[in-house]
Amino acid sequence: MTELPALSGKVALITGASRGIGYGVAEALVARGDRVVITGRNEDALKEAVEQLGADRAVYVAGKAHDEAHQTLAVERAMEAFGRLDFLVNNAGTNPVFGPIADLDLGVARKVFETNVISALGFAQKTWHAWQKENGGAIVNIASVAGIAPSPFIAAYGVSKAALINLTQQLAHEFAPRVRVNAIAPAVVKTKFAQALYEGREEEAAAAYPLARLGVPSDIGGAAAFLTSGQSDWVTGQTLVVDGGIFLNAGVG
Repeated sequence: MTELPALSGKVALITGASRGIGYGVAEALVARGDRVVITGRNEDALKEAVEQLGADRAVYVAGKAHDEAHQTLAVERAMEAFGRLDFLVNNAGTNPVFGPIADLDLGVARKVFETNVISALGFAQKTWHAWQKENGGAIVNIASVAGIAPSPFIAAYGVSKAALINLTQQLAHEFAPRVRVNAIAPAVVKTKFAQALYEGREEEAAAAYPLARLGVPSDIGGAAAFLTSGQSDWVTGQTLVVDGGIFLNAGVG
């Protein structure tokens, strides 16, 4: 890793950050001098991520995002390790099912909501009470373009992300003026999570985007860095679409 910048004094908790979008966010925040606490289910992957980010800039907490005990532990770890918790980035998510909504297993739907929505609320509540209520900060929820328009065959995921966008607005209203809360809605980003959407046909998939490529984690990392910076101090309750222009094609052809 290249030489790190001076510490900014800010600390972020990023869920689902051992790889993919979450790691891209962690990388962007560390690159500007923040320290980070990253979470995920795979302890080995988290250890590797911390080594890459810098052991003096990052710590990890392994666990499942929907587990309230894990949420509490992650927030406590941030406070113990760094003494503050300015930013929360809710990135952890799941999409275990592909198929028509008419045949959607309701148990699976509940699992999707538990991970994609309820866990984000839990982390937000705990971060608020631990630091942000008295000291301010920002929250960024990683939603999806699937939460803005119908997404055939991933309905549970899309509906959960729509709920996450509304949760963003609710939190922004209640947490103001101390804490700004915004969401990012990516289109397809090249991660293991989204691999099934482009594997073996990336060129074809990218051709649908006006910017002629799929997203990469650093695209979302840059957006999250903006939404947790002073440059966005008058932005709250918004959903920033980061989609390579794909929505420009709506209704065409």
